Amino acid sequence: MKNFIKKYLFIFIIILLWIVGSHFSWWSSYIIPEPKKVLLTAIKLLKNGELFKHLAISVIRIFLGFIISVLIGIPSAIIFTIFPKIYNYFKVILDFIKHIPPFALIPMIILWFGIGEVSKILIIVLASFFPIFINTFKGIISCDKKLIEVGQVFNFNKLEIFKKIVLPSSIPDILIGLKLGIGYSWRAIIGAEMIAASSGIGYLILDGQQMSRSDVIVVGIFSIGIFGVFMDYLCSKIIEKYMKKRGVFYEQQIYN
Repeated sequence: MKNFIKKYLFIFIIILLWIVGSHFSWWSSYIIPEPKKVLLTAIKLLKNGELFKHLAISVIRIFLGFIISVLIGIPSAIIFTIFPKIYNYFKVILDFIKHIPPFALIPMIILWFGIGEVSKILIIVLASFFPIFINTFKGIISCDKKLIEVGQVFNFNKLEIFKKIVLPSSIPDILIGLKLGIGYSWRAIIGAEMIAASSGIGYLILDGQQMSRSDVIVVGIFSIGIFGVFMDYLCSKIIEKYMKKRGVFYEQQIYN
């Protein structure tokens, strides 16, 4: 019970202040809509299916971009750790791209690929690639040398050492990278949809702003937060279950 209070006390206080402040008109309802109005708008968007439609479109875009990042990020990290000489050719350009926010590339991406689905998925790939790549790379190179020596004692060849020792030991870092990649994907697609889109949660928020519907904006923001928390919780539980199944100490491995 104490943990529950600690987790949700601040949220409860914010909601209470929102209700009281709206009731006594501490601020303009144009800037911060009344809770009742937001609730009614949310119900309306749920009933007519508009909220689910935009949410589903955003999720599909995230899924496609995230899968592409996984298919590129994990194999490239494996290749670069096995062949460090090849990595030396790419290290500088990867470090350069890593420090460029995906949103800074949106104008060029739109110029090259237009405002269709390709540009949005590409933004997701740019946002989620590096968490996956970096954590996979880190997990592989940080493998305990003593475990490798044990494999050598058993006359394992390099491929067997990688498959049976190095790769399994890197699983915790890879899973953390996947979890972070999903979070980055979600934030990236919202920004992309607010700039160039005709559907998605980001578009719903932008449309609310253009129509001066602050209640729609708040519903969109709440939808992002609630779904983001759900995704984070789901990923954490899946990873936790997997790690416990493998008998790996999990307590401090996954970010809360």
